[in-house]
Amino acid sequence: MIKIGNIELPEFPLLLAPMEDVSDPPYRRLCKMHGADMMYSEFISSEGLIRDAMKSKQKLDIFDYERPVGIQIFGGDEEAMALSAKIVETVNPDLVDINFGCPVKKVVCKGAGAGVLKDIDLMIRLTKAVVNSTHLPVTVKTRLGWDNDSINIMEVAERLQDCGIKALTIHARTRAQMYKGEADWNYISAVKQNPNIEIPIFGNGDINSAEKALEYKNKYACDGIMIGRAAIGYPWIFNEIKHFFKTGEKLAEPTVEMRLEAVKQHAEWSADWKGEKLGLIEMRQHYSNYFRGIPHFKDHRRKFLEVMTLNEINDLIGETMEFYREFEMH
Repeated sequence: MIKIGNIELPEFPLLLAPMEDVSDPPYRRLCKMHGADMMYSEFISSEGLIRDAMKSKQKLDIFDYERPVGIQIFGGDEEAMALSAKIVETVNPDLVDINFGCPVKKVVCKGAGAGVLKDIDLMIRLTKAVVNSTHLPVTVKTRLGWDNDSINIMEVAERLQDCGIKALTIHARTRAQMYKGEADWNYISAVKQNPNIEIPIFGNGDINSAEKALEYKNKYACDGIMIGRAAIGYPWIFNEIKHFFKTGEKLAEPTVEMRLEAVKQHAEWSADWKGEKLGLIEMRQHYSNYFRGIPHFKDHRRKFLEVMTLNEINDLIGETMEFYREFEMH
């Protein structure tokens, strides 16, 4: 069993990464159903929370069925980070996670996310500000360093642990790599083997299949894996990995019917959470992911992008199901 503060997780937990416009409550619910052990909110700007920005506030929504769940915040100002941790506390998540890894320019320019990798002393001050302002366990997600010439994850891991964080997730790329090139998990292994490190170390980057998850689990000896891009439109990955760990056998890929059922649930929960109109507009970015690799989906995609009501989407799902049944018969 893995412990983060008083949160108990299974022996080798699978975590859903916090992803902007992806890991909202409807999608987290699907991933939980399909085997995710712990999940995080989309990342939330500390300044946005303090200003009471509506979008930031809505990201604080969490539900009991998805626990344990963490809320992730980012920012470059100690006072704002401390205050936003107190605001996060009011909705009673299981933990607060700090984002020191987001490589996106608009975040980095504010001296937040991966921008902090250039100033480790600031990273430590920001972390202490959060740890000292909340009774919740605090965790961190970060990268190896700013670029190949400044990989400092060994020092960072020790100093963050000294601040009082309860777990660390390492995306095994530098900020300069963004999401390109291969993630180098040797650094994760080195941090894990450091005798001074006592907190759980989770690995992130490039895990896109059950076989790779098992290979990396055995090879790099981290305490769990966080899955990001491979889970977009594919919540089944969590149970596929667990099944492979247990049996050494691959689960069959989800059928078109299973994919359509997932879309139906996702759309209903999205409409329920955001309102029908906005919920279905925001669903549009997901359809291509759900049907990646399925023949002839392009013919249906346009229709999915045009539906405006739940009734329409349910009719379209029925029609699409019918098409693929006939397609399989021939």
